[in-house]
Amino acid sequence: MTVGEEPRYSERLDEAVALATSAFRTHYRKGSGVPYLTHLFQVMVTVGEHGGDEEQMIAALLHDYLEDVPGATGDELEQRFGARVRRMVEALSDATEHPKPPWRERKERYLAELRDEPAEVKLVSAADKLHNARSIERDLHVVGEALWERFTGKKEGSLWYYGQVVDALAHQWEHRILGELRTTVATVRRLAG
Repeated sequence: MTVGEEPRYSERLDEAVALATSAFRTHYRKGSGVPYLTHLFQVMVTVGEHGGDEEQMIAALLHDYLEDVPGATGDELEQRFGARVRRMVEALSDATEHPKPPWRERKERYLAELRDEPAEVKLVSAADKLHNARSIERDLHVVGEALWERFTGKKEGSLWYYGQVVDALAHQWEHRILGELRTTVATVRRLAG
């Protein structure tokens, strides 16, 4: 480990960690009982390991905040973390209204917008979907076909969605994380038959 004199991130990241741990304290991953915070940290770590800056790491940590935390607002995010973080989190959210619109409608809208998002948003989205796809791959080995009952889109919708995410991300963007996601989604499709 190399220790430098200059900090690698600011107290804003500390504040984002505190907000995420508080806001998602009672949330769990679908059907697994695993604390949801593990997903948020994994997405943040993946973004950092793939060249993301501090604000992208904050957006990664809070990417589900507007979707899943009642009362959360973009104004609050902007006040605490700035306009860029707010824009990224809003772009990463398939719905910010409660109750959420129907699943397919939300996903189609998200995919249409994702195609033309800037690279900074696509990196965070790819990290999110990569962790989700890896979790699906792992859980397929553990629970088999019963896994698909966890998801609103079931097997067919989930496979459709992840294939479409890869296509949307690949529109005018290339990054090594996209190759990792493409490979994982192909593995999930193969395992799903």
